[in-house]
Amino acid sequence: MKRLRQIVTKAVVAKGKKRVESVETLCPPNVPTSILGCWVINHHYQAKKHGNFVEVSGKFDINVWYAYNQHSKTAVYTETITYRDRIKLHYRDEKVKDTNEVHTHVVQQPNCVEAIIVNGDKFQVTIEREFLVELIGETTVCIHVHPLDFEDEWDIAESSSSSSSSSSSSSSLLGGSSSSSSNIRHIKESSSFQ
Repeated sequence: MKRLRQIVTKAVVAKGKKRVESVETLCPPNVPTSILGCWVINHHYQAKKHGNFVEVSGKFDINVWYAYNQHSKTAVYTETITYRDRIKLHYRDEKVKDTNEVHTHVVQQPNCVEAIIVNGDKFQVTIEREFLVELIGETTVCIHVHPLDFEDEWDIAESSSSSSSSSSSSSSLLGGSSSSSSNIRHIKESSSFQ
């Protein structure tokens, strides 16, 4: 027990994941004949912890491209949808200090699964989205401590033999450079007599 230490650090202490499929009803200004396309854009969200849940609240725009007036005209209808999803947290440890630091990851951006015309004059759009949330808090890590004189084994023989060979090769290079400098000096002296 004398060699065990406890370190207090930040870590992921709880996680939660939720997939939501919601049905939105839209009322365009014209009576639609058919739907030509549907897409979701401008998704914004924020997350906050409430008890054992994380509440993700946000909004996005649904755009429906449709034909009307017996397929003679087209238009795009846009409506902003707000939502609020509660994601249950699952804790790894029982005793965790209370924290509000939440990391949110969008697994699936809001996406149109199906868009149909209902009651002759409305759009019914099915939207899916999925979130993964992580709660960051303080936790305790237990480690084993080695004595101060503990050291990994070193292979000293290899490092010393490689350094001696490099020194011998460097000395041969130095010897070569000195002899060449003496040759240069001899050439200069002989040229001065002429």
